[in-house]
Amino acid sequence: MRVLKLGIPKGSLQDATIDLLARAGWKVSISSRSYVPAIDDPEMDCLLVRAQEMARYVETGALDAGITGHDWVQETGADVIELAELVYAKQRLARVRWVLAVPEDCAIREPRDLEGKVIATEVVGITRNYLARHGVNARVEFSWGATEVKVPQLADAIVEVTETGSSLRANRLRILDTVLESSTVFIINHKSAADPAKREIAENLVLMLQGAIAAATRVGLMLNVRREDLATVLAVLPALKNPTISALSDSDWVAVNTIIEEAVVRQILPKLKAAKAQGIVEYPLNKIVL
Repeated sequence: MRVLKLGIPKGSLQDATIDLLARAGWKVSISSRSYVPAIDDPEMDCLLVRAQEMARYVETGALDAGITGHDWVQETGADVIELAELVYAKQRLARVRWVLAVPEDCAIREPRDLEGKVIATEVVGITRNYLARHGVNARVEFSWGATEVKVPQLADAIVEVTETGSSLRANRLRILDTVLESSTVFIINHKSAADPAKREIAENLVLMLQGAIAAATRVGLMLNVRREDLATVLAVLPALKNPTISALSDSDWVAVNTIIEEAVVRQILPKLKAAKAQGIVEYPLNKIVL
């Protein structure tokens, strides 16, 4: 039996990844003293690896596949296959940005103003490539963390990752430009991708992970409505595709089943009630496979 050696990102993505795997159908247990998580699937072995190193270990074959950021694939220059994008991050289901930021009250207004300056960042290669594209010669220094506090005393600017920008604002930093937009990706090395058994395991896992992500912000709605009022109800419903309409034992009535964004439920339910829908039920979803 083929076993897929899967890297799970240790650090900021760890909890979100374990939760996503659980919603996709895989239970992963991590001991505080071990870097080898247990997973309830005999076709997979897991290892906790920092996202920054993941692509390198996948490229060399130490791991067949892994979950990391597109940014770290770019930073390491690893020759791996990005099998799928998984749009989730530490705090929410969204992409992240590496941004160029400077103190709020400094005179730097655009990238060319950084000529001869010092920039602190964890993504030295990405930052140097960005500066080269803009024809700017600046010194890029590796930052081991707490990058926001290094300006203006230790650096003139930083390139830092952000989901919402709140940490940058809290440190009185102003964003000049987006250096790179990134998302979490599922990567696999070329040898494992060419192995039919391992590739099938990886693709099935990706399918379930993407299904769990798709379901995270949506809910199902069921309701009953008289046939004569159906058009009015359907005009209210934003559907994933088309709502399912089913006949009831009373031929004057039908059941409607659909999927909508959870954020709009509070606006839609009163409208459905006003459109004469009855027996409205909202229910959670585990996965949506499109």
